[in-house]
Amino acid sequence: MSRRASLPGASELFRLTSSPALDVPAPPTPAPQRPEAQRPGNGQNSGHREQLERSAAGRRGSGRQKHDSKITVYVSGDELVAMEQARLSLRAQHGLAIDRGRLVREAVAVLLADFDEHGADSVLVRRLREGGLDSEEAAGT
Repeated sequence: MSRRASLPGASELFRLTSSPALDVPAPPTPAPQRPEAQRPGNGQNSGHREQLERSAAGRRGSGRQKHDSKITVYVSGDELVAMEQARLSLRAQHGLAIDRGRLVREAVAVLLADFDEHGADSVLVRRLREGGLDSEEAAGT
């Protein structure tokens, strides 16, 4: 009896596990619309929020699919807590169980759609101008 363990070969480890027809993402389904009086945040920022939602209509986050590119983003502890609170709120109040990656992809899609539509008057440009640039950010590192 051999003392070596029998391990699978590379072809077994790296084989395709799904058919290509199953990898096609389903078209996004529109979210049900609530009457205006029931919408959350129907106060002073509702006009700005609706404007962002309209500008994001043409650009969507990629959702749940295999992504071929990855970036690493460092956030502060407070930003991470705020992101987790938003994620939990989306689940508890709106029935949307999403992960942090999906939350970030949707936020980026909304921000880029606003930038495409408004350019220099976009939320992105205004916030970057208000906050200024650190020397590291200006150098591109």
